[in-house]
Amino acid sequence: MYPEHPGYLPAERAVTVHQPTPITPAQTAPLVPMQPGTVPSVASVVLPDGRVVTGYAISPVQPEPLAAKPPVSRAAVNVALGGVGFLAVCGGLLLLTSFIAALTAFITQLITLAAVIFGGWVAVQIFSAGGHSGGNTFHIRKAVIKRNHFHG
Repeated sequence: MYPEHPGYLPAERAVTVHQPTPITPAQTAPLVPMQPGTVPSVASVVLPDGRVVTGYAISPVQPEPLAAKPPVSRAAVNVALGGVGFLAVCGGLLLLTSFIAALTAFITQLITLAAVIFGGWVAVQIFSAGGHSGGNTFHIRKAVIKRNHFHG
């Protein structure tokens, strides 16, 4: 590789392999002697530059399974959806009745305004002094109104 590199170790150099000593955690309970089930295997790997790395094989950590959610019953879902639908219908009916009431009030006001305008026009025609002697004649229910005099 690179012989001039200061960290370079030649392949013919002797390598000493050290066995790691496992550290046991401090326990509060008294230790009970027991036979281990299996002795973990020690693996050694020789790197391309000649160094040897030794260690225990570690199995991948498995995540804890998620707690299963309790299933939601179809009856509960149907009741909830029915409640939402019922509230939507009630709200729609409330808006519909409010709209109908407002429309009725608007039409009533239009009819009242038309009656006032038409009645004012009729009153102006009847009670105005037209400037000519003949005046205007209106027949209302077989009665004749002519120049502020009622003839029946």
